[in-house]
Amino acid sequence: MNISSQKIVALLGPTNTGKTHIAIEKMLEFDSGIFGLPLRLLAREVYDKCVDKIGVEKVALITGEEKIIPSTANYFICTVESMPKNKEVDFIAIDEIQMCADRERGHIFTERLLESRGTKLTMFLGSQVMAKIIEELVEDVEFEKKERFSKLSYSGIKKISRLERKVAIIAFSIEEVYAIAELVRRQKGGAAVIMGSLSPKTRNSQVGLYQSGDVDYLIATDAIGMGLNMDINEIYFSNLKKFDGKKTRRLNLIEMSQIAGRAGRYKNDGSFGTTGDCETLNSDEIEKIEKHQLPDTKTIYWRNSKLDFKNPDKLIASLELKPTQKNLLRTNDSLDESVLRFFLKKGANNILYHKNLELLWECCQIPDFEKKAYGQHINVIDKVFQFLTTRKKRIPSTFMKEQLKGLERDHGNVDLLSHRLSNVRTWSYVANKKNWLENSDYWVQLTKSIEDKLSDKLHDELTKSFIDKKISILSRGLKQDLILNTEINDENKIHIDGQLVGELKGLKFLIEVTSKTLDTDIKSIKKAAMPAVARPSISDPFQPSSYCMAFSGSKAKREGDPSAVKMGVVPFNPPGS
Repeated sequence: MNISSQKIVALLGPTNTGKTHIAIEKMLEFDSGIFGLPLRLLAREVYDKCVDKIGVEKVALITGEEKIIPSTANYFICTVESMPKNKEVDFIAIDEIQMCADRERGHIFTERLLESRGTKLTMFLGSQVMAKIIEELVEDVEFEKKERFSKLSYSGIKKISRLERKVAIIAFSIEEVYAIAELVRRQKGGAAVIMGSLSPKTRNSQVGLYQSGDVDYLIATDAIGMGLNMDINEIYFSNLKKFDGKKTRRLNLIEMSQIAGRAGRYKNDGSFGTTGDCETLNSDEIEKIEKHQLPDTKTIYWRNSKLDFKNPDKLIASLELKPTQKNLLRTNDSLDESVLRFFLKKGANNILYHKNLELLWECCQIPDFEKKAYGQHINVIDKVFQFLTTRKKRIPSTFMKEQLKGLERDHGNVDLLSHRLSNVRTWSYVANKKNWLENSDYWVQLTKSIEDKLSDKLHDELTKSFIDKKISILSRGLKQDLILNTEINDENKIHIDGQLVGELKGLKFLIEVTSKTLDTDIKSIKKAAMPAVARPSISDPFQPSSYCMAFSGSKAKREGDPSAVKMGVVPFNPPGS
């Protein structure tokens, strides 16, 4: 099909079909375009690809927390919520269009599905489950189905200890992610961690650890199911239940398929299975995931976007408007609407709220990255609104300084750093709102700087917590049969690729161990160190051709016993013996 000849095209298929790549290439054939993506992380990824192709001056990045908008930009890469509504462009693409069925954000995607149009071409990218409902709701749409580049198959149930390399394990709570990551560190040397609550920079850094081969395992929430492209051979579910904000429920088939489909990249086949105490998938589910035979989406979420700000009653009435099509389901209990109702009730006798309804609604959409208590989130919005309705109509610098006080501190554990980072992201969103702040450029840069600093520190702490760097370097080198840089210094300390692994004391090689070192780790250290400790010295004719080497290190020593237990012996064979 000649896509360029069509005005509206739905490019649908499972994961690993190259849909996003096709859309990027197609957009750049036109003079202008907007690309809407579900995550800031993905928007950044597409932005970088476009910049590499056509230059930084032609591409803009627009998200709630980050805006890079050159005056000469023709292409706008955005999160779906941040897509410019009144900008006329040749091309518009919406990625992961099946998000229309998401209970929290679905109405935004549905609005774009129904209303966002390029003057020459509009593309909807996503799962084939959306085909029928798009056909019912969108006139004159052409469909192109994409097939996976590789095969996806079921691999059964496996213990974590038996998992091979390039594996992702899926969990559905922070506590579960951390517990599995610690288990993998103890059994496999280390794991990278991916969660929706991490900042994009931290997530990218963790992905980088995995992609580089520093670790072979990835512990992730279902955030992995949305567009993150990695070299994953196998996906294992540690759980098939998740809390969706209201209740704990079993994953539906579409969610399972979306996650499982991240296994295999391009023409490399992938597989999926279960691990730990996870319930098993039934044969019907397995077959449908393997063959991508998923149920059609029957309803998607909708909320009226043409709001009436004449007075509070009209605003509420316009928000409560019900859809006319049977396959549209009105969004209920959204946070922004709930907060708005609170303020309208609170301000029944306060003209300030009534006079500034549009601004109030905009303030109500400040995201709660930190997942504060409801009252705390309301207080943030109220303070922002009060400042914006003063004579200056700006949030003062003194207030912003107070909110960011202490957040730049980069000490503390993973939880504390995550808390600060989420808080900063909220104020980064506020700073990026046009005309909300005094000296807004300064606060945009400062919040970005703090976020980057905390993201780097959080990445470091996650790495320290769940990766044994020493064992990671050794195991990586040994797996790939690399020649490791092994040195013995003047103090008889042995270093491998810069990592201290032990020291020579007479004819004994004493392994540097910690409370976290495993017997399997000791074996790796011993193997890697052998070329150095058993290497003959050419300059010394009396040097033995191989040393009698007792490798010491044990659980007893790791637990505080000063005595060392022999791990192995290399025969002593002096010259001429």
